[in-house]
Amino acid sequence: MARPPGPSVRLRLTLSYAGFVLVAGAGLLAVVWVFLLRYVPDEAGSTSGPGAPDGGFGSTFMPGRSDLWDAFAPKAALMMGLLLVVGLAGGWVLAGRMLAPLDRITAATRSAGSGALDHRIRLSGRNDEFRELADAFDAMLERLERHVAEQQRFAANASHELRTPLAITQTLLDVAAKDPDPDVDLLVERLRTVNTRAIDLTEALLVLSRADQRSFERGPVDLSLLAEEAAEVLLPLAEERGVTITTAGEAAATSGSRALLLQLITNLLHNAIVHNLPSGGSAWVTTRTTSSGVALVVENTGDRLDRLLVDTLAEPFRRGSGRLHDDHGGVGLGLAIVQRIAAAHDGTLSLDPRPGGGLVATMSLPRR
Repeated sequence: MARPPGPSVRLRLTLSYAGFVLVAGAGLLAVVWVFLLRYVPDEAGSTSGPGAPDGGFGSTFMPGRSDLWDAFAPKAALMMGLLLVVGLAGGWVLAGRMLAPLDRITAATRSAGSGALDHRIRLSGRNDEFRELADAFDAMLERLERHVAEQQRFAANASHELRTPLAITQTLLDVAAKDPDPDVDLLVERLRTVNTRAIDLTEALLVLSRADQRSFERGPVDLSLLAEEAAEVLLPLAEERGVTITTAGEAAATSGSRALLLQLITNLLHNAIVHNLPSGGSAWVTTRTTSSGVALVVENTGDRLDRLLVDTLAEPFRRGSGRLHDDHGGVGLGLAIVQRIAAAHDGTLSLDPRPGGGLVATMSLPRR
């Protein structure tokens, strides 16, 4: 937005400082003037000592107020001029030193505006308002740089994942075009499978975007009821995989989007079912209240997982060992969506390897 030019902050501070010095000096001179007036008569005259003749030995001359003004005014004017010079010069130097950190902050802001997010102010000195501003700006740049890098990786991974079903579709069509007697039913079935996967991936990306933008209405939600609903929906898949689902716990009231929180719990439970033991596995869903809010814990049996591997499972399109594509393997966004939905509801997601094998996912949300 175009704005008319104005005086700099340094000039305004200098004028303010000089004005304050002048006012203080004028006040001091006024006090001195009033003090002197108490001991000076209105008119000039002389006084004589006891027994002395008029104007003779022992007489003393007493100046009047007019004489005092003639002597006091030039000195006061000279003093005010000196105070003005000192105030302007001292104010300019002091304002420059005080505003020096702002020059570094402004340079860092312009550098960040041009795309250089790796620049940091790193203001030294004691902790004051400028130091707090610089530290806050450095922290913001660090978060922004990390977020941009994450979005770039996500865009690259999403493009790769979306290109895969399109490339498979193109290959199937090319093979069918060269085959003089193609199996149409088999081709349609394969295309349907590839298309379904592309739709699932697109819907997952939309859910992820919706959670990031926080474009949803909040309302009262009970996590225990959503856990039972998710378990009922995924019961056929659990029976097919030979996994036993157990839900337990107390009412856990929070506030948020019912649809997104149901998607969160469904993703966690789906992950617990799919990445479980080949047969005879178990998955537990527990809700509870804590001193700071409510929590939902999804625990499952399975292979032993390394701590470093578990720390990367919530990243988009990251899969652990054995987490390959199959009929129910998902698109690699399940835990990433869970983490984003939890963050959009001011909550957190923590993943920990289960001591006996498997994974423990704990989601914490504020209490309603």
